[in-house]
Amino acid sequence: MLHFKYLTPLMKFRTKAPCRAQLNSVVAATVNKPDHVTFVNHRLVLLPTSFMKMPRFLCMTYVTRSQPLTSASTAAKTSQNITIDPHPKEMEEEKTKFETGHEGKKIKGRVVLMKKNVLDLNDFKASVLDRVHELLGKAVSLRLISSVKGDPGFQGKLGNPAYLEDWITTITPLTAGESAFKVTFDWEDEIGVPGAFLIINNHHTEFFLKTVTLEDVPGEGRVHFVCNSWVYPAEKYTKDRVFFVNKTFLPSETPLPLQKYREEELVHLRGDGKGELQEWDRVYDYAYYNDLGNPDKGPKYARPTLGGSSKYPYPRRGRTGRPATETDSNSESRLPLLMSLNIYVPRDERFGHLKLSDFLAYALKSIAQFIRPELEALFDKTPNEFDSFEDVLKLYEGGIPLPEGLLKDIGDNIPAEMLKEIFRTDSAQLLRFPMPQVIKEDKSAWRTDEEFAREMLAGVNPVNIRRLQEFPPASKLDPKVYGDQTSTITEQDIGNTMDGLTVDEAFKQNKLFILDHHDALMPYLRRINSTSNKIYASRTILFLKSDGTLKPLVIELSLPHPDGDRFGRISKVYTPSEEGVEGSIWQLAKAYVAVNDSGYHQLISHWLNTHAVCEPVVIATNRQLSVVHPIYKLLHPHFRDTMNINAFARQILINAGGVLETTVFPARYAMEMSSVVYKDWVFTEQAFPEDLIKRGVAIKDANSPHGLRLLIEDYPYAVDGIEIWFAIKTWVEDCCSFYYKTDDIIQKDTELQSWWKELVEEGHGDKKDEPWWPKMQTREDLVETCTIIIWTASALHAAVNFGQYPYAGYLPNRPTISRKFMPEKGTPEYKELESSPDTVFLKTITAQLQTVLGIALIEILSRHSTDEVYLGQRDTPEWTADTEPLKAFDKFGKKLAEIEDRITSMNNDEKLKNRVGPVKVPYTLLFPTSEGLTGRGIPNSVSI
Repeated sequence: MLHFKYLTPLMKFRTKAPCRAQLNSVVAATVNKPDHVTFVNHRLVLLPTSFMKMPRFLCMTYVTRSQPLTSASTAAKTSQNITIDPHPKEMEEEKTKFETGHEGKKIKGRVVLMKKNVLDLNDFKASVLDRVHELLGKAVSLRLISSVKGDPGFQGKLGNPAYLEDWITTITPLTAGESAFKVTFDWEDEIGVPGAFLIINNHHTEFFLKTVTLEDVPGEGRVHFVCNSWVYPAEKYTKDRVFFVNKTFLPSETPLPLQKYREEELVHLRGDGKGELQEWDRVYDYAYYNDLGNPDKGPKYARPTLGGSSKYPYPRRGRTGRPATETDSNSESRLPLLMSLNIYVPRDERFGHLKLSDFLAYALKSIAQFIRPELEALFDKTPNEFDSFEDVLKLYEGGIPLPEGLLKDIGDNIPAEMLKEIFRTDSAQLLRFPMPQVIKEDKSAWRTDEEFAREMLAGVNPVNIRRLQEFPPASKLDPKVYGDQTSTITEQDIGNTMDGLTVDEAFKQNKLFILDHHDALMPYLRRINSTSNKIYASRTILFLKSDGTLKPLVIELSLPHPDGDRFGRISKVYTPSEEGVEGSIWQLAKAYVAVNDSGYHQLISHWLNTHAVCEPVVIATNRQLSVVHPIYKLLHPHFRDTMNINAFARQILINAGGVLETTVFPARYAMEMSSVVYKDWVFTEQAFPEDLIKRGVAIKDANSPHGLRLLIEDYPYAVDGIEIWFAIKTWVEDCCSFYYKTDDIIQKDTELQSWWKELVEEGHGDKKDEPWWPKMQTREDLVETCTIIIWTASALHAAVNFGQYPYAGYLPNRPTISRKFMPEKGTPEYKELESSPDTVFLKTITAQLQTVLGIALIEILSRHSTDEVYLGQRDTPEWTADTEPLKAFDKFGKKLAEIEDRITSMNNDEKLKNRVGPVKVPYTLLFPTSEGLTGRGIPNSVSI
C-alpha cells in the first residue's frame, strides 16, 4: 500500500463515489485557493504551501492511481469503493515477472489527441477534473481487437487494457494543439494483428482523438488508426467506442472477427428514432424542415413544413428530436437565439475549434439583428437611406463608428463564446467592411452593360443563363391558373441590335441567350408585393458578339394582372440607353433583374442546390457505410461541416424572421419558394456536362475535348468547371475501379445497396418514385453518382458561394431587394429621376440597414477558415493503407495544380474578355486552393 507523504485528510466520505456536485465544489476551491484543498480518492485533503511549489497538478511521484474502470457499463453502474493501490499496469508487470520469470512482450503505441481545455481555450476546470479523475484511478484505457482470432461470440478477441501514460504530468499549454501520449500494450500471440480497438474515457471531460499508431507489431510492423472523433466520458455511452485500422474492406471482405463490430457500429449510429438528441449522441437520422417557423410567437412566425408532402417537397435534414411547439404539434420547437451554437448535430460533424473561432469572430459583424434601434440611430439625415454612392463607400473606406453604449448592447446580446473573439475583429468599428473586388479598381465599371452581362458567365451566379430556343420566350406555368404568360418581347424590340442579323439568323447561329426568372417568381409576386417589397418577374435576352462577349438586348419586367392570376400578366419592355432619363430607366431595369437574380441565387443556386441536397447524403453515408468502406473513404472529406452550417442556417439565417428573410426579397416566402423549385430538381442533371447541355450552352461533340463543345467559348465558369468535373471523375473512376473490378461486386455490396436505397427513399423521399434515379447496378452508375456528389459539394458550391463578397459585397451591383416600382411618366418619382437619378436608384434598391445586414452575412459566407481542406487535399495523408488509391489521389492533386496554372494563363489572355471584364476581377472562383476572403479556392465540402 502506498501512502501520500504530504496529504493530510480533513474528513472522510462514505465508500460510495462522490457526486459531481462534490467534485465541482472541491475543484472550485482548488482553483480559487490553490494552497488549501483538493480531492483525492474520496477524501478531502489539505495541500501544504510547500507542496504547491511543485507543478500545480499532483505529480505521480507522490500519488499512484488506483484500479481504473474497464468498460462503459462498468463506469456507469459499478459501485466505486476505491483504495489507493498500485496502478494495474505495475501489478500486471509484477504478475508477468512472477509467472514467467521475465518481462512479457510489449507493443509501444502513440496516441495523438486534443484536450477539451485546449479546444475551449481556457476551460481550466475541465483540465483539473481530468487530473482528479486520473488520481481516482479513472484513466483512459484502450483494448486491441484481433482481426484474426474470435471469441465464442465470433467477435475479435480482446487484449488486456492499456492506459494512456503521463496524463497528469503532460501539461498542455492553452495555445497548443495536439498532445501525444505513450501507451504500452501487453502482446498476446493469439491476438495476432489488431484490426480495431476499444477506447474507454473514464475522465470527466471529452477529448478529440486523432490517431493511434502501434509500432513493431509482430507479423505486421506499423499499424495505424485514423480516428478524428470526439470521445466522451464512458458514462455518456451505452457501448464502448470502437475504431478500425486505416485499411479498406468491402463488407464481404471484412475479417470475420471484425464483422460484428462493423455491423453494430452502424446500428448504433442510426439510433432508435426516439427522444431529444444530446451533444454526445452520435446519431444520424432524418427529419423534415419543420423547425423554421415559431408558431408560438404568433401567426406571423408560422412557416409550412418542407418535406413529406407533394405540395412542399424537400430534401431531409438531420433530426434533433426537440419537442413539438405548443401551438402546432407538427412544428418542432426552436432553441433560443443565444443557444444557437448548441443546436444538435453529431459531435463529429461540428466545426473544429479553429473554424468555430473564425466563424464567431466574423459573425460579430452581423450582430446588428440584435441592435437595430441603436443602428438606426447611427444613420444620418435620411434614416435607413444612403444619400449617395459616396455614402455607400463609407462602409468600406471609413466605417461607421459604434458608440460605447452600442458595444455594451452587443455584449449583453451575443453568446458568451463570442466575447473572447470580439477583439479579433478589424477594430471597434464593426461596420467597416473590406473593399469588394468589384469596385476595387474602378468604382463605376459595374454599371456598364458589358459587366452586367459578363457576370452571368463569370459572376457569383453563372449557373442560370441558357440558350434561347424559342421566340418569343414561352412560359411553363399552367395557363388555367396563370393565364397567358408568354413574353411580350417582339422582333422589333431587338431586330436592329444584332450586328445586322435577323432573329431567325441569330437563332440558327446560336447567338441568343436568356436569363429567365419569370416562371419561378410570378406565382409569388402578388404576395411579395403586398409587403414593402416591390418586385418584377424578369426576362433578359442577350446577344453573343463576335468578340465572345454578351450584350443585353432587352429586359422584360412583368407583374400579375390586377384583375387576377387567370388574366395573365402585364409586362413592359426596356432596351439599352446611356443618356438622360432613358439611361437612368435602363439602369433601374438592370437593377430589377439583379434583384431577381440575387434572390434566386441565394435560395436556389446556393442553398437548395448545394447545402440542402447534400445533407441527406451525409446522413445516409454515416448510417449505412462503415468507416472502412471504400465509398465512405472516398466521400467523407466532402461532408465536412455541412450538417453544422446547415443547422446554424436553420437557427439564424433561413428561419422565420432570420437574416435571409430580412435581406432577400421573397422574405417570408423564401423557403417555400425553394420547395416549389425543388419539384423540378433531377439528380442526374446535377452532373455538370448534363447541366450545360440542358441549358443549351453546350452540345455533345466527339471532336472536342471531353466530347463537349461550348457554344459560348469564353464562358469562364463552364471552361474551368469542365476541367474540374473531369478531373474529379477520373479520380473517382480510378478509386472505384480498384475496389470494384466487376459490376457483380457492386450488386452484392450490401452496404452500398442499403446506402443508395436509403438515400433515394429517405434522404430525398419526396422524389423516391422518380424514374431518373441511377439503379446502382454498374460501376458506371457508381462513378457518375459519386462524381455528382463530390462536384456538388466542392466545385459547384465554391462557384456560387465564394464570389458573394467580391461581387455582392457592393450592394448596388447585386441588390437583394427593390422597394419601389419603375417610375412612370408624369409622376413625381419620374421627375425626381430626371433630376437625381442616383438618389432614385438608391431609394429603389436595398435600404441601408438591410445592406449592412446583407454585407455582414456574405462576408462571413465568403471567407475560408484557417483550417480549410481544399479539393485534392486530405486532413491526413494516411487516410488509407491501400497504395493504388493513394497514387490515384496524388495524380488527382497534380491534375488540379495543372488546372490552376491554366486558369492563371487564361486570366492573363487579353483575347478572353470575359475572364476579367470591365471591373478587372479575374475569374478565380474555380481556382482550387486559396485562403481568407479572396474569391478563389474550392473547399472539399459545403463548409460555410
